Amino acid sequence: MNRRILALALAVVLAIGGGAMVITYARNADARALAAESPARVYVAQKPIPAGTTLKDAERQDMLAQTVIAAKALPVGALETINADNNSLLALSDVQPGEFLLSARFGTTPVGDKAIEVPSGMLAVSIELTDPARVGRFVTPGSHIAIFQGYQLKDLRDTPAAKTFNDNDVHGTSLLLPDVLVIGMGDSPLSAPAKPDGADAKAAAQPQASAFLVTVAVSPSDATTLVHGITNRVLYAALRGSDVKLDPNQEVTDLRFKGSVAP
Repeated sequence: MNRRILALALAVVLAIGGGAMVITYARNADARALAAESPARVYVAQKPIPAGTTLKDAERQDMLAQTVIAAKALPVGALETINADNNSLLALSDVQPGEFLLSARFGTTPVGDKAIEVPSGMLAVSIELTDPARVGRFVTPGSHIAIFQGYQLKDLRDTPAAKTFNDNDVHGTSLLLPDVLVIGMGDSPLSAPAKPDGADAKAAAQPQASAFLVTVAVSPSDATTLVHGITNRVLYAALRGSDVKLDPNQEVTDLRFKGSVAP
C-alpha cells in the first residue's frame, strides 16, 4: 500500500516537473524567436497624407500610426521616430493609407507636379507678408493660419465731425479669415519696391522688412474677401492651435488704448 502511494506521489511530481519544463522551454523559445525577428516600430499612413503636409501636422491630425514589424520586413528608409529633428519635414508627394512612411518621401520643399496642390473646389491665392507677419518660419505647407487685417477707420459722412475724425488717422484691426490652409511658401524674399524719386531720405534710410509669399487655399467667396484685403489692407497671419476659437466680430482700434482720446 505504501509503495503504491509513493509511486503515485512520484508520478505526480514527475508530471508537474515535466509540465514546468515544457512551459519554460516554450517561453524561452518564444523569446528567442522574438529576439531573432528584432521587432522595429515604424509609422504607417492611416489616412491620405496630402503633399505638403508636415510630419507634425500628420501626427496631430491622426493621419499616421505606429506599428511593430520584424526587422527583416522593415523597408529601407522607414521612419522609426518623429521628433523635433524631423517633424517639420513635409510630404513631397501624396502618401496613401497603408503605406510605410519613408524618409525619402519627406523633405523641405515639394517637388514635381505636387509642388502646389489646390484642393478641389478651392482657389490658390498668394499673400505677401513680412517675416514677423507670417509667424517667422513656423508656418509651412499644411499649416492652418488665421489672417487679420489692419486699416484706417473712415467716417464717410459729409459732416464737420466726420472730417475731424478722419483727420485723427484712427486705425483698427479685426479678423479677416479665421481658418486658412497654407499650400505653399515663397522660397526667397521678394524684392522691396523701389522708392519713388524725391522720397524722404530718412524714410529711405530705414531698414525694410523682407517680404515673403504665402500661398493659401480658399473658397471662391473667401478669395474675393482675401484679394480685397491684399489690395486695400495690411495683413498679418497667426498660426492656429488646436481647438482655438476666434470672434469674427471683435475689433480693436486706437481708441481702446490708453493715451488715446476720442475726437
